[in-house]
Amino acid sequence: MKKIIVAFAFLLAFTTNVAAQSVTDYEVRYGCNPVDAKNYDTQRLRQQFVVENLFSPDKVSITYTMHDRFIVGGAMPVTHDLKLEAFPELRAPYFLHNREIGIINTAGDGVVIVDGQEYPLGAKEALYIGRGNLGKDKKGNGIESNQKVIFRSKDPKNPAKFYINSATAHQHYKTQWVTLDGRKNGKIQSLKATVLGPLGTLAESNQRTIYQLIVNTALEEGPCQLQMGLTQLQEGSVWNTMPPHTHGRRIEAYYYFNLPDGQTISHIMGEPQESRVVWLHNEQAIMSPEWSIHAASATYYYTFIWGMAGENLDYNDKDVIKVSDIQ
Repeated sequence: MKKIIVAFAFLLAFTTNVAAQSVTDYEVRYGCNPVDAKNYDTQRLRQQFVVENLFSPDKVSITYTMHDRFIVGGAMPVTHDLKLEAFPELRAPYFLHNREIGIINTAGDGVVIVDGQEYPLGAKEALYIGRGNLGKDKKGNGIESNQKVIFRSKDPKNPAKFYINSATAHQHYKTQWVTLDGRKNGKIQSLKATVLGPLGTLAESNQRTIYQLIVNTALEEGPCQLQMGLTQLQEGSVWNTMPPHTHGRRIEAYYYFNLPDGQTISHIMGEPQESRVVWLHNEQAIMSPEWSIHAASATYYYTFIWGMAGENLDYNDKDVIKVSDIQ
């Protein structure tokens, strides 16, 4: 299976207090089947599924996989604002023309600006932005929205890190800000995340709380197919998603963060009877195709963001694998 890696950068002349700049690196990855994946060595597994460098100062980084045409990315504005741009494989006039996007901030306070409307995003807060193309008016002219998305950090010494997932979308839904506590900022009222837990036990080393941020139980309308949230492990717990499961009707990506320097993640993937371990570090992501389990342990407790898209919006649509059946 051949992998295409393409990178480009559009760099505008830099001056202070200028309009948002377009600095985007992107990579395209083809899908693969489990028969081929059985023969992958460590390097090949990482090339196919791991996203090692999501955040670079003053850049938007995008990985576009052919599994459900899912996008994993990150934006880190430091010295200037960053603009979310379409890239050639989308064949679209702007990024959200045929897509929806979920954005979760994982670092310093930031702002996401959508067609001029500012949405504040503190750490672990989310923004859902729907498809921009609304069809045509009576005269046959296109009705467009969400054409301009800007990322901004409030403090360059403590920049925001906006983690991104995106999927194709068939319908427009309004922009919605989701927080853990349902806070208000000026005239803008956020929605409150759906909270599950605490779940698990310390005896099983998997005590955790799940915050559903971009799901149909938390949003007032939508999404089309994208679902996102974060799982916070409690101190003393290191296992996630154990027993593991597969999603036969969707791809899922995990992004690990809040892991101290010198600690590491042991992520398990592959078919249940052909499991593989992939070692990850802080602020790295891994994509799990529909045939792969996904679970992990670590040398320290951590937080991870899960994002998925595919056939339906049933959060519990999964096939659980017995621990005794894993090989």
